[in-house]
Amino acid sequence: MHSLEVDALLDDPSIEIMVCCGSGGVGKTTTAAALGVRAAERGRRVVVLTIDPARRLAQAMGLPELDDTPRRVEGIDTKKGGHLDAMMLDMKRTFDDVVLNHASPDKAQQILENPFYIALSSSFAGTQEYMAMEKLGQLHTAASANGSYDLIVVDTPPSRSALDFLDAPQRLSSFLDSRLLRLLSAPARGPIRIFSAGMGMVTGALTKLVGAQVLTDIQTFVAALDSTFGGFRERAERTFALLQQSRTAFLVVAAPEPDALREASYFVERLRDERMPLAGLVLNRMAAPAATHVSAERSLSAAEALTESGKHPAAAAVLRLHGERMLRASRERRLAERFGSAHPGVAVASVPALSSDVHDLDGLREIGARLSGE
Repeated sequence: MHSLEVDALLDDPSIEIMVCCGSGGVGKTTTAAALGVRAAERGRRVVVLTIDPARRLAQAMGLPELDDTPRRVEGIDTKKGGHLDAMMLDMKRTFDDVVLNHASPDKAQQILENPFYIALSSSFAGTQEYMAMEKLGQLHTAASANGSYDLIVVDTPPSRSALDFLDAPQRLSSFLDSRLLRLLSAPARGPIRIFSAGMGMVTGALTKLVGAQVLTDIQTFVAALDSTFGGFRERAERTFALLQQSRTAFLVVAAPEPDALREASYFVERLRDERMPLAGLVLNRMAAPAATHVSAERSLSAAEALTESGKHPAAAAVLRLHGERMLRASRERRLAERFGSAHPGVAVASVPALSSDVHDLDGLREIGARLSGE
C-alpha cells in the first residue's frame, strides 16, 4: 500500500469537488468536516455539504444548527485567504426548488400541494441520494459563476449500500420518466384508446389496491409534472459527467472491519467501472498502541502471571488492555493489507482512533492532521 497525500490533494487548485463516500457509521461526516477545516486553513474557499450530521458535529464547528443555507464557520484561521461554510441537505426543500425552477408558478404550486408529491419528496427510496447530487450541481454552478467557493466537500448519505449513491439519480429519473406513470396519467388518450377496456380493468384493480384518491393524486401529479420530466434525466446525466471529470476526487471512507472494507471494495470497483476519479481510501479509527515494542503475547502472559499471583491488579489490567490493543492493531493491519493486495493502486490514509468524540474545531483539526500523516 502507498500513502494518500491528503495535503497535496487539498492544495491542488484543479480539484473543485471532493466526495466522501462509503457505508454508514464509518466516520464519513467527521472526515468531510475535518477535510473542510484543513483545506480552509490552507487557503481554500470551502463549503461542506453534509447529510443529517450528528448535532455534536454542528456544535464542533461552532454552529447551533445546520440547514439548507451555507453558514460561515467562525474560528477558522483565515491568514492564507481561505474560509469555511457548512450546510446540511434539506431533501424536501431541494426537491421543491427543482420544481419551482423548472415549472411555471401555477403548475409548480399544483405539484407542491399534491399529496403524492409530498410523499415522494419526503420518503421515496433514493430521493435523499438524488437530492444530494442535485444540491451538489446547484452549488457547483453557483460557485463557478460567482467564485464564492473553489472547493466543495460532499458527505454522501448513509445508504444501506454505498452503491445507492451512484444509482439513485438514474433510478429516480427513470421512475419519474416511467411509462407506467404516463399510462396512469392518461389511460385513454392516443393509441392507448385501443386498449381502453383492458386499461379500465387495470385502473379498477389499482383503485382497489391503493384507493381511488391515491390513484387520482398520482394521475394529477404526473399530468402537472409532465413539462419537467426531461429535466430529471438531463440533470442526472450532467451530474454523472461532472463526477467523472478530473476536477472531482472521490475518497472512500471505511473502518478497519470486514463488512466496511467489503463495502469499500465494492465502491472502489464501481467507481472504476464508471470511470470516476478515485483519490484513495481513508481508514478511520485504527488502533495505535503506545508501546509497540511490548508484544501482545508478552503483555497477556505477564498479565496472566500477575493475576495468578494476586499482586499488582492495576498493572495486570494495564498489561491486558495493551495486549488486547496490540492484537486488535495486528488484526486491523492484516485487513488493510488484504484490501491493499486486492486493490494495489489505491492510496491509503490511516487515521488512528481518538480517545473521545470530536466536539470542537481543535478536534477536527486533529483529525485533519492525522489524515495528512502528521
